[in-house]
Amino acid sequence: MEWKYFPTPKILDPTFLSVGLCLQAIEKGYRAIFITMGELVKALKMETISRRSQILLKRLREAHLLVIDDLMFLALDKKEANLFFHFINDIYEETSIIITSNKGPQQWGELIGDEIIAAAILDRIVQKSEIIELTGDSYRVTHRQTIFDNPHRSVIGLSNCVQNP
Repeated sequence: MEWKYFPTPKILDPTFLSVGLCLQAIEKGYRAIFITMGELVKALKMETISRRSQILLKRLREAHLLVIDDLMFLALDKKEANLFFHFINDIYEETSIIITSNKGPQQWGELIGDEIIAAAILDRIVQKSEIIELTGDSYRVTHRQTIFDNPHRSVIGLSNCVQNP
């Protein structure tokens, strides 16, 4: 299976690209799933007590393509890192994985709080990955700047969307 890992600086957002690749896989008949790291960690923590988490994780483990967005966006505690390691260890031989991250691998040890677990996770990820580093300005950042730079435009922010009345 092939992995894609998109390490990016803070100003770039590879989410749009990853969603497009996920949709293209679905259109070609593959089972593809997009999930944020936060949603994945929550499901992993709840797996033993929540039927909903068990069903979700079963679907993730059976997917042909799994997109994990915002890997290492937030620090993981040791239990979360351990759960994530075991999940990756379960799927990395059979599932194509796209991972987006705004943190470089050298920063993962401090975010996980355990260099050994970080190295083990990286070992699985890097073993079969193609690393694509995106450079340039983010569409969201560029677009947001043009909205706020125009004093004649009225803008109302509504939970992650911008409306122009």
